[in-house]
Amino acid sequence: MKKTERLDKLLAHAGFGTRSEIRKLVKAGAVTVGGQPAKDSGMQVDPEAGSVQVNGEPVLFREYVYLMLHKPPGYVSATEDNRDRTVLELIGRDYRHFELFPVGRLDKDTEGLLLLTNDGQLAHNLLSPKKHVPKTYYAEVDGQVTDADREAFRRGAQLDDGYITLPAELNILEEGNPAAGHAAKVELTIHEGKFHQVKRMFQSTGKTVVYLKRLSMGTLRLDDRLKKGEYRELTGDELEGLRRYHELQSDRS
Repeated sequence: MKKTERLDKLLAHAGFGTRSEIRKLVKAGAVTVGGQPAKDSGMQVDPEAGSVQVNGEPVLFREYVYLMLHKPPGYVSATEDNRDRTVLELIGRDYRHFELFPVGRLDKDTEGLLLLTNDGQLAHNLLSPKKHVPKTYYAEVDGQVTDADREAFRRGAQLDDGYITLPAELNILEEGNPAAGHAAKVELTIHEGKFHQVKRMFQSTGKTVVYLKRLSMGTLRLDDRLKKGEYRELTGDELEGLRRYHELQSDRS
C-alpha cells in the first residue's frame, strides 16, 4: 500500500511556505499533480511519485533531515526558550520548515556534538535509557585526576543525590597539576545521560569541570572541521551507522 501525504504538508516540508501561503499557490494554479492543476491543497498525493510541480519545477520530497551541529557555549538545547538563545537559532532558513529538535541536551556552557533531526523514532532510540548509548566527552578538570578516579568511575560514581552511575571509561590525557595551575585533561565515556552527569561525577571526587565538549554519541563523532556554530547534514554512512548500532543493541537486549 502506497504511503500518501497531504499536498500542503508535502509542500511545506519542501520549503514552499506556510499552509496558508500554499493555499494561495494552489488557488493561483501554480501547483500541478500528475500534470493537472491541483484543486485542493489538502488532497492526498504520493510523495515519492515525483508528480508534484510548483511553477513547472518538480518538488523533491524529504521527510527527515539529520544535522550535525557543533554547539557553541551560550546556547540552550531546546526548540524555544524565553530567556536564552536556542540551538535552532543557529540553523538557516532552508531547514526551518522541517521542525527540527535537538536529540538530547548539552548544558548551556557545554559545546560539541549535537544531533538535530525531525525523526522522532531515531531520537527515541538514541535517548532510550535501555539502550545505554555511549557518549564521549573531552573535559578539562580543576584538580589532579588519577588512576583512583578511573577505578571509581569504572565501578560507578555515586552522585550527590545518591544515584550510582553505570560503569564509565575514563581516559586520562594529562593528570593535571593544581599547584602549578595546570588543569587535568581527560576523555570520559558514559552510557546514560543524567542531569549534569559528567560534572557531578567529577564533583563526587572533589574536582570541578572547567571545560566540557561532547565528542561522540554512539557511532557518530563530531566532525573536527566544523567550527563552533557550524553544522552539516549527516552522510549516508553516518546515518546508517547510527541505525545499525541501534539494531545491534536491540538484538542484544
